[in-house]
Amino acid sequence: MENQNLSVLNEFILMGITDRPELQTPFFVLFFLIYVASMVGNLGMIILTKLDERLQTPMYFFLRHLAFIDFGYSTAVGPKMLVNFVTNNNTIPYNWCAFQLSLFIFFIISELFVLSAMAYDRYVAICNPLLYTVIMSQKVCWVLVTIPYLFSAFLSLISFKIFISSFCGHNVISHFYCDSLPLLTLICSGTRDIELIILIFSAFNLVSSLSVVLVSYIFILVAVLRMNSAEGRHKAFSTCGSHLTVVVILYGTLFFMYVQPKSSHSFENDKMASVFYTLVIPVLNPIIYSLRNKEVKGALLKLWKNVCKICI
Repeated sequence: MENQNLSVLNEFILMGITDRPELQTPFFVLFFLIYVASMVGNLGMIILTKLDERLQTPMYFFLRHLAFIDFGYSTAVGPKMLVNFVTNNNTIPYNWCAFQLSLFIFFIISELFVLSAMAYDRYVAICNPLLYTVIMSQKVCWVLVTIPYLFSAFLSLISFKIFISSFCGHNVISHFYCDSLPLLTLICSGTRDIELIILIFSAFNLVSSLSVVLVSYIFILVAVLRMNSAEGRHKAFSTCGSHLTVVVILYGTLFFMYVQPKSSHSFENDKMASVFYTLVIPVLNPIIYSLRNKEVKGALLKLWKNVCKICI
């Protein structure tokens, strides 16, 4: 064991989503299409909310950052997973594994708090409409996204503590990307401190961000119920529908992964949930905001007409 503790790992082997050869090609095609759709959708949302003059409000400022984050963490995981489907070499260099994990942590935590900022934005828009432009100034909007980015960067650097631990010579990760929980099973030195850090920050991130969302929507619900106009209530709910849908999908997936009894926990379930929030959710977000938002649909239609004019 003493020799194993001193062994230096140069790379890890990713087990991938499945070890069944007949599923490699179908999975590659499926996830390639999902990843391309995610890239197109999120990059399109970033460009659209940047160029269209009707989409220069705080809500679309946050939506642009949400699209950037979705593009980021799907790109941190997707390309390597796709390569592993078509090659027999499922290895990832030690340093790249550390970089992938830190990058993923940065983007996923940023998403939680940007969604919280979006909930607060909806609260101000509905409960204090006359002061909306004053409260949600450009400076405030930048503060509400900069703090999550800085905090996420700090936590992503903490993840490097895993990679300065002693590995027992085992380098097979039971996952399709470098995730903290499968990596902890490979460490032969004590992992209690690392597990405690992960538990504390995971609980803080989930509870604090979700609390902001829940409190914001409680105030929104109270304000909407006090409205006399049915049209006003419908308009208020419609502005929140897209955001609420995204929140339910993301938090539902995360709670499925992390808030379950240890006896029923399995890395196979984690893989399926991870596929959902690393690849499926990033492609769902631009679709949800496009289909449920009249302003985005109007901007897309205007862009399409301009493209058609150029082509003709």
